[in-house]
Amino acid sequence: MPQMGESIAEGTLSRWLKKIGDEVKRDEPIFEISTDKVDAEIPAPTAGVLAEIIVHEGTTVPVNAVVARIETEKGAAVGAAAAPAPAAPAKAAPSSAPTAPAAAAASPAAPARPAAAAGSFEERIRTKSSPLVRRMAADAGVELSALSGSGIAGRVTKKDLVDYLEKGVPAAPTAPAAMPSGLPASIAVPVGGHAEPTFAPWPGDVVEPMSKIRRLTADHMRQARQVAAHVTSFFEIDLTRVAKLRAGMRAGFEAETGQKLTFLPFIMRAVIENLRRHPVLNATVSGTDVILRKRFNIGIAVALEPTGLIVPVLKDADGLNLTGLTRGTNDLAARARSKKLSPADVQDATFTITNPGVFGSLMGTPIIPVGTTAILGLGAIEKRPKVITGADGEDTIAIRTCAYFSLSFDHRVVDGADADRFMADLKKTLESVTG
Repeated sequence: MPQMGESIAEGTLSRWLKKIGDEVKRDEPIFEISTDKVDAEIPAPTAGVLAEIIVHEGTTVPVNAVVARIETEKGAAVGAAAAPAPAAPAKAAPSSAPTAPAAAAASPAAPARPAAAAGSFEERIRTKSSPLVRRMAADAGVELSALSGSGIAGRVTKKDLVDYLEKGVPAAPTAPAAMPSGLPASIAVPVGGHAEPTFAPWPGDVVEPMSKIRRLTADHMRQARQVAAHVTSFFEIDLTRVAKLRAGMRAGFEAETGQKLTFLPFIMRAVIENLRRHPVLNATVSGTDVILRKRFNIGIAVALEPTGLIVPVLKDADGLNLTGLTRGTNDLAARARSKKLSPADVQDATFTITNPGVFGSLMGTPIIPVGTTAILGLGAIEKRPKVITGADGEDTIAIRTCAYFSLSFDHRVVDGADADRFMADLKKTLESVTG
């Protein structure tokens, strides 16, 4: 199981792309993983034959656990993921945990693991679970060191905690209560550390379990709403100059680059220019500190089919011209829709842009991704009749290309005046663009 970013400590092996006995090439995808951030295909570290599958589909294991073995041409067995050193004494760091096949999730009837000695290696592994598990445990008021984990050295995984909450909280009924009136009962069961209402289906209803990406999106959105103090400001921006500039260079641009020229790279370039002037919009809150980012990593929300949402990140976008911005965003969107993104592709955004306008939405109030202080929503770009005041003071009605832009910002650190100054400057930049 590869390391997929410093904040990710485990992953779920969701699907094997090869079976035992299949030949594999170096860098050829052999299995898929799901984490709390992204789904990704993992390439083989070497060429050979898949000799043994250690971790089966649906199993969650810590990073660096060996999930399979590949027999090379020389006959040596090579782990499909790097294996760390053997188990260290109690004073060793948790990252030096031994590799082993993932244990099956503990069933409710299984005896509890003997309590580890205070300060022991096993206890510290349990209490140093992934950030997601620790947050869930804190929300639910659960002490991780008291749980019996199925991970390496007793490490508590997300599945362990969810199983414990679902089976160990007396207040959570196991089935909806019968209702004489025939209406469904609403009961609260803990999901992800929070009480979620559940409802009994009516006759003829279809029950569809949430997909993996839908569950992850739900967790992320709830966390984002809990962390930031959301406020949204709206501006109408006249994009007539941008539209004329785009129309004039579109044919040559697309012939030269093979890329479709949209409004997005023009807007991104203006956004980056104004983030420099308003650094608090390109920042993150860390406890009682505000970190003003010097890099401009722009997250671009991508809708997936048939359903789902992911936000790949264009790194160091301030160093790219229109061609670079176009190619970069098109590449990320294409790889997002074909599930070819790597975990690094969805990390470290400093500001996010979402474009519901492509579906006809006029405006919205997007949720601020965790780790940033603002997100810009783009409404539908359309021609509208507008009153234009000329230099002589006379008013005329003209057809203009306009859109509503919305900025959701974290009011903990971004004041309304800060947000509106940014939007006013963004409006000025786009309405006066010349090339």
